[in-house]
Amino acid sequence: MSIKVIGAGFPRTGTNTLRESLELLGFNKTYHMKQLLVHPENLHYWTRLSETHTTDWEGLYGGYQATVDFPCYPWYKEHMKQYPDAKVILSVRPFEDWYTSFYYTIWQAQNPPEEQRMEMAERVASDPRLQAVLKVMGFAKQTINEGHFQGKFLDKDFMEKVFNEHNEEVKNYVPANKLLVYDVCEGWEPLCKFLDVKVPDEPLPHTNKKEDFHVMVAELMTGNLV
Repeated sequence: MSIKVIGAGFPRTGTNTLRESLELLGFNKTYHMKQLLVHPENLHYWTRLSETHTTDWEGLYGGYQATVDFPCYPWYKEHMKQYPDAKVILSVRPFEDWYTSFYYTIWQAQNPPEEQRMEMAERVASDPRLQAVLKVMGFAKQTINEGHFQGKFLDKDFMEKVFNEHNEEVKNYVPANKLLVYDVCEGWEPLCKFLDVKVPDEPLPHTNKKEDFHVMVAELMTGNLV
């Protein structure tokens, strides 16, 4: 089985909604950051990709037909090289909405208050699985916040430039006939037309809002994400 859809959009651009939508359209399964958090033992595939620009693709994606969000998006070009027939979806949303969403979810989760940090350290010391989950989160922080964002996420003007430059790079790099620039607020029509599939009768799912994200983080804090 081969990857047919590659997601090139930033986290918090409706990527979990896109994941569920793709699965409803028959692209089973669709890889997302949640899959790596559930199986942190697979982090080595991504660290190898980061270091060498390739990985054991079959081992990573056995059974998957699509991939969105982090950790895919920083290496969408490597994915395109590996899967030349795949289509690319650049998930987008207005910058102000994206920045606010990222700040109140991912950024706060990666930069918790000192009391919460100490509480987590105590749990980590006696929980090997939680240690592995935190390595995944550390890899995400290093790659996105410290790498792509250059440690300047709180500089909003800088981040708007990074946000726009990434989107323009994707538009310029991906052949137009293989690219969909997509806001999940547009609904099923553009997505289904692009993928040449029938529009479902059920509404497009809208998932992983700020409230959902904080529930997930709470589960991670207790090591109960399954």
